[in-house]
Amino acid sequence: MKPSAQGSAGTGIASVRTAASVRVPAQAGVADPEGDDPDRDDRARGGTEPVGAARGEHTHSEPPLSRPRPLVQRSSVRGQILDALRSALVAGELRPGEVYSAPVLGERFGVSATPVREAMQQLALEGAVEVVPNRGFRVVERGARELAELAEVRALIEVPVMLRLARTVPAERWAELRPLAEATVRAASSGCPATYAEADRAFHRAVLALAGNDQLVRIAGDLHRRAQWPPAGAPAVRGRADLIADAHEHTALLDALIAGDLGVVRTLVGGHFTGAP
Repeated sequence: MKPSAQGSAGTGIASVRTAASVRVPAQAGVADPEGDDPDRDDRARGGTEPVGAARGEHTHSEPPLSRPRPLVQRSSVRGQILDALRSALVAGELRPGEVYSAPVLGERFGVSATPVREAMQQLALEGAVEVVPNRGFRVVERGARELAELAEVRALIEVPVMLRLARTVPAERWAELRPLAEATVRAASSGCPATYAEADRAFHRAVLALAGNDQLVRIAGDLHRRAQWPPAGAPAVRGRADLIADAHEHTALLDALIAGDLGVVRTLVGGHFTGAP
């Protein structure tokens, strides 16, 4: 049932929370007749019936609310959908080259097509998907060359910063990052690429935050997220062993930073960006 203002924070959100663990089917042949207008789902057609009902989405039969829905709840749903879609991208559930329809994904998540479409539009801005008029969104096909270019750019940005921080940040500040480094190891041990991707970004974000440059953290974070999307024609996800090896580089780097061993820091930081993201 399509969530109302109360339902958006109830059963709809509960469905979203479990959606990342459910494989998302390709919908290459499903049309999205409403295009990409995020407001059409909330308009009336011939009275009080929502547009969603005309294309088979679940709706309530109750009269319209006398005041607008609280935007904070809609934003919360959209944010959870965006997180779930990002996890599905990393996990390979949204496959490169396939087209996905917002209404069908909305049914899968237990929400209307509107927050799904809005989340997909955000992913389009990030370069993960592209709009296919009257059909939905196609997951961008990315090759090994693009991943190599992303790794190079990340190294150009992050390596000099990390080496500078290694010379200026005291050991006790580095020690405060120990829980985040250990969290990446636990996440890698789970074998879930989406869980590890989140922990990996959190560790790198915390390290770069020590530079005190918000723009640096934002740009590096965007590059890092892009580097985590699997390329077309490759295995859908990184194996558990690869994730664990990558995570242990975090703990080894932190040990070297605490010890003030700049030679080891330089070697680990340089090598970290030449392998998998």
